[in-house]
Amino acid sequence: MIRIRRTATAAVLALVLPLPVVAAGQAVAAPVSAQFTAAPAAASDPYGLHAELPRPTGPHAVGREILHLVDKHRPDPWVPSAGPRQLMVSVYYPARPGTGGPAPYMTTEAARLMLQMKVPGTTIPAEAVSETRTWAHSGARPEHGRFPLVLLSPGFTMPRTELTSLAEDLASRGYVVALVDHTYENSGTTFPDGRTLTCVICDKPPTGGSGVVAESRAKDVSFVIDELTDHRRPGWRHSHMIDTRRIGMAGHSLGGAAAVPTMVTDKRVRAGVNLDGTMDAPVPAAGLGGRPFMMVNHDMGGAVDPTWASAWANLDGWKRWLTVSGSNHGSFTDVPILAEKLGIPVPPGTTISAQRSVQITRTYVRAFFDLHLRGIPEPVLDGPSAAYPEVSFHH
Repeated sequence: MIRIRRTATAAVLALVLPLPVVAAGQAVAAPVSAQFTAAPAAASDPYGLHAELPRPTGPHAVGREILHLVDKHRPDPWVPSAGPRQLMVSVYYPARPGTGGPAPYMTTEAARLMLQMKVPGTTIPAEAVSETRTWAHSGARPEHGRFPLVLLSPGFTMPRTELTSLAEDLASRGYVVALVDHTYENSGTTFPDGRTLTCVICDKPPTGGSGVVAESRAKDVSFVIDELTDHRRPGWRHSHMIDTRRIGMAGHSLGGAAAVPTMVTDKRVRAGVNLDGTMDAPVPAAGLGGRPFMMVNHDMGGAVDPTWASAWANLDGWKRWLTVSGSNHGSFTDVPILAEKLGIPVPPGTTISAQRSVQITRTYVRAFFDLHLRGIPEPVLDGPSAAYPEVSFHH
């Protein structure tokens, strides 16, 4: 788990040591230009450096569209002089097979800045990350039907792309997934005009620390929900795919912690998942109105985060607290996949493989949302499973 530190160095070390890779008002929203939808995933890889994300496990092909959303009624909380809050969002959705073209992992500049922040002095080329092989297709035609919506929020300092493999898998299983970048809170977010905005609050966190940032993220997420579910002026051209009665949220680290204030302030979010995030924005004593919540943490050697103990006591609905043995803070993201390919050593005590960590994360997050947004029984959530001996249940 991670709190915001007072220096960028401390934030990096606390993240995945020593693996530092990686009600809103009216808004303006538009699909992003071709600079984001070109297909570098098919580029040549003469040195064998490009990673490949695990193939999604569901029956649907996956489409992806990148949106630029602007909230005209909320100034940016970290850089007020920048004007209204602007967000970049990757929307993944069930798509018709054989349509669209390969979707790039991230822009080269965003990859360069991420490597610069997470692996200072590295000689790894930015293209080794930006051209990571994904399974989504830009411009793919959507499947017919209406699907639950899941919002995903990344960890502090991390771009939204760290949760790509989870987003692709959920979309392949019949979800619309909105993967949100929180501007000025990560190594770099690229906008349609070509600017890549860097982290403003990494060196100087706001007064109140990560709890304040989590509450700001809750506003970001609610705004994205507004945009994606507005039937009169939708912020996404395929918004008709979303079943507005079935909305959930998950996130990693600070993004997972932000699920709590989001659910406190936005009753549309029916279920939440926190992947290894310290909950400095606490679960209220009155609970979350009986809504389900799942917490998944890395192997801390028997230690317990006090914010989790407090949250567990206050959760008043269906709840699970899972620990994945042999994992580290980055195990619930794409970080292990990238690090394995690029030859970056894993943190001490990590015994779970990159592929296995992705499999476990996908399995339990998907099962949680299948149970609570679709009503599908999921025995894997009932207790320890022989198929996943790494996962233990807190009681």
